Amino acid sequence: MQDKVVIITGGSSGIGKALAEEFGKNGSKILITGRNKSDLDLTVAELSKKEITIAGFQADVSREEDNEKMATEAIAKFGRIDVLINNAGITMRALFEDVAMDVVKKVMDINFYGALYATKACLPEILRNKGSVVGISSIAGYRGLPARTGYSASKFALNGFLEVLRTEMLLKGVHVLTACPGFTTSNIRKRSLTKDGALQGDSPRDESNMMSAEECARHIYKATVRRKKILILTVQGRLAVFLNKWFPGFTDKLVYNTMAKEANSPLK
Repeated sequence: MQDKVVIITGGSSGIGKALAEEFGKNGSKILITGRNKSDLDLTVAELSKKEITIAGFQADVSREEDNEKMATEAIAKFGRIDVLINNAGITMRALFEDVAMDVVKKVMDINFYGALYATKACLPEILRNKGSVVGISSIAGYRGLPARTGYSASKFALNGFLEVLRTEMLLKGVHVLTACPGFTTSNIRKRSLTKDGALQGDSPRDESNMMSAEECARHIYKATVRRKKILILTVQGRLAVFLNKWFPGFTDKLVYNTMAKEANSPLK
């Protein structure tokens, strides 16, 4: 990844920030995006002190025109695009019968359409350089999680898109990776949307027992270098995918009981 130009959407915190540091310390030139300029500036300043070549660009992935400007900015600043990491995402927690439809739409706009828009904008350069498109999906893209309608639906859709793209790029030299972390320490649950779109505030899960964002980033970096197609992380994640494939009825009960143990779970 030495001197490769890497765009990371949603790169100012969590897995995105950890990815910026991981690729950057291995010699990549980084452009991170995010909606909050102050968060972007803080991340750029922090990683620049670690001698990482990095720039920030304020953008909302759910806006197609912002993604086009993002690609233009990367080329203007670094001269090319080699890797796009579709990392920007939000989640939600509410039962389907209770949730407002605009909450589901907002999650889909960011998690799914944001990845489509960013990939469309960057693909000509990635084709030219035979680079990589990486989608940060989730175990929830293989196994639906109760009270996560919008999140699971967006990740299932993302997995389908990446599979199509991977197949279309088969003879064109472009690498496509579907990366599916399990529960990972980040601020995504604190920013989770409730049934009416308000922010959840506190994580309902014990973050101390989760894979760190830094470890997750190391796995994704190695998978990108090795041009792997699918990466499923954590023992719990791999077990969930396996059980759901072969024992779906049993897995329904297992997942329900697990998610019902969350603090203030709507399943109780």
